[in-house]
Amino acid sequence: MSLDTTSSNTDLKKTLLGYLKQSTKPVILAELLAFIEERVSERTLRRWLASWVAAGLVAKTGKTRLSKYYYIHPKTEAPVASFLLSVPSSRRQAVLSQIRDVWTHSSTAIEGNTFTLGDTFELLEYGLTVSGKPIVEHQEVMGHAKAIDLIYAQVSQDQVVSKQFICDLHKAVQTERVVDIYKPMGDWKLEPNGCNAMDKNQKHVYIEYAHPMHVDKLMSEWMDYLNSLDYSTINVNSAAEIYAKLHLGFVHIHPFWDGNGRLARLLANIPLLKAGLPPLVINQQSRQKYIRCLARYQIEAGRISTKTGVW
Repeated sequence: MSLDTTSSNTDLKKTLLGYLKQSTKPVILAELLAFIEERVSERTLRRWLASWVAAGLVAKTGKTRLSKYYYIHPKTEAPVASFLLSVPSSRRQAVLSQIRDVWTHSSTAIEGNTFTLGDTFELLEYGLTVSGKPIVEHQEVMGHAKAIDLIYAQVSQDQVVSKQFICDLHKAVQTERVVDIYKPMGDWKLEPNGCNAMDKNQKHVYIEYAHPMHVDKLMSEWMDYLNSLDYSTINVNSAAEIYAKLHLGFVHIHPFWDGNGRLARLLANIPLLKAGLPPLVINQQSRQKYIRCLARYQIEAGRISTKTGVW
């Protein structure tokens, strides 16, 4: 495929997704082909639609040629935090989109996702899939962006952080649909877990996270601390310490079988957002230092239980 053809298809995909966004009703395949004047084959169009459905941008109803497609519009918008007040109202959504892209890219990259910031922008803004990248990486990016929407909704409605809310976030970020009763989606872990690490003397150490039987009580303690914070007292000088305490406590419990890092980086930002501050984002370039910091804390603190408490 020539560069011109690739560029033309990219523009056409943007136009087509824009058409779906603006449509007030589900659209059948024939209508979509007519809209783009059959500039690509039906097979190619089906492939594009399938990728958007898999990424969570478009929904499909019905079967075969009678299938209908419609764009999935975000259900929530972020609150106008004080850090946005200096931004003209016409540009605030653009700033929030940039924050969404950087936050999503950094957090998923720390977990090994190979999307660039540009790839993340193209997928979230235009629904453009990235050639050569596995579908699971597309889903991770879309899932994290969806979780940010859930965070914004929670903040704007000034709700307490509950187990149900945390489990809903887990369902959003955990894209791997594992059919395994011992790996529940949206519920606490059922089996012990841990990880290998290096201590300060460069010796191998196995870090054991909280046992499943202690998770519910430990998470209740963690949520009680978060919900008891006086957000009016949080400022740029205290924000990092509060973020770090919540983050370290959550990953030390490790309440889920997977997805704990992404959730910790999301949930620890709730007090900052409620205080009117922007989210704290850990740069993926600092990944090694970040992982070492987490490991050192957990090694020095030792395994936690209902007797020790979270911190």
